[in-house]
Amino acid sequence: MQKLFVFILFSVLSCQHLFCQDPKEKELTKEIETFMSDAESEGFSGTVLLGLNGRKIWSGGYGYADFDNKLQNDPETVFDIGSVTKQFTAAAILKLEMQGKLSTQDKISAYLDGVPAKLQEISLHHLLTHSAGMPGAIGGDYNSISENEFISKAFKSVNAKRVGKTYHYSNVGYSLLAIIIEKVSGMSYEAFLREFLFLPADMHHTGYLLGEWNTADIAVGYRGKNRWGKPTEKKWAKDGPYLHLKGNGGILSTVEDLYKWHLALLGDTVLSQEAKEKYYYRHIKEDPEGRSYYGYGWALFPTPRDTYLVAHNGGNGIFFADFWRYLSEEITIIVSSNKSGDISESIASEIAGIVINKIQPQ
Repeated sequence: MQKLFVFILFSVLSCQHLFCQDPKEKELTKEIETFMSDAESEGFSGTVLLGLNGRKIWSGGYGYADFDNKLQNDPETVFDIGSVTKQFTAAAILKLEMQGKLSTQDKISAYLDGVPAKLQEISLHHLLTHSAGMPGAIGGDYNSISENEFISKAFKSVNAKRVGKTYHYSNVGYSLLAIIIEKVSGMSYEAFLREFLFLPADMHHTGYLLGEWNTADIAVGYRGKNRWGKPTEKKWAKDGPYLHLKGNGGILSTVEDLYKWHLALLGDTVLSQEAKEKYYYRHIKEDPEGRSYYGYGWALFPTPRDTYLVAHNGGNGIFFADFWRYLSEEITIIVSSNKSGDISESIASEIAGIVINKIQPQ
């Protein structure tokens, strides 16, 4: 009996390590590992995770989290995920709507002072969908700026003719949403995300400053062979980045935590079905041809298989992240890199091609 128990325990542990792969999945992961080994030899540095049918089947680390000290990347390495942050800001707004504290149709003038008369029609929906006429940026990621100065500068930079009519990607709009989250909730932006999004999703290694990580786990960013450093080594305010970055980018996370976020979104752990219908709705075309649309913090791409890819990437020229979710086909691909470039930016697409050709989900 004892030997049988040991055998069963060993089998369970082995299954967990291998993610309980069937022969087809093993063949798939072998092909992906070969591809990733080639990508690493070409300079890719980061971590990658693949999920199928609601469970993780493979993850791996490549290159170095710290080249100088030869610390290798692994699935627990913490990366700057750039504009993937926007989906958390959008989810926080939807959570506040679920709590009855605001509506996505509310005008921003209900929460922000000094909105010019010509901008009175701008709503939270417009900020969420990059249709508020806001500029892409009004300062560098690590430039210090006060809230009042940021709001004033943002309003002065708006193209009023675009409001509600044209998609124009804006980091500024999402930083304004972060300000509104703080005003409505009475909490800091990160504290609200942690309490109402991250912890319910069992995400303990995600955030600006509140993540439960050792700073040694945070990847060093590189521009080519030159050390850029860790995001936490840059100039931040006491509660995280200044408003040029807060709410629109710069959150730190792992591929494992991002997969937990994906799983939480499959149910109602953080957002209701009604909220998710807004989250993933094709609100506005990103281009005149409709090759992609923007929801709330997610981009949506029609596929040749009459399905949709729900995705977002992010990067600052140093770090790069990709988060791809074929929801109806149950394929999830997450990529984080501390050495941005053509190789890192093509990983998700290449793996998607391998998976779709191999698995052919119905």
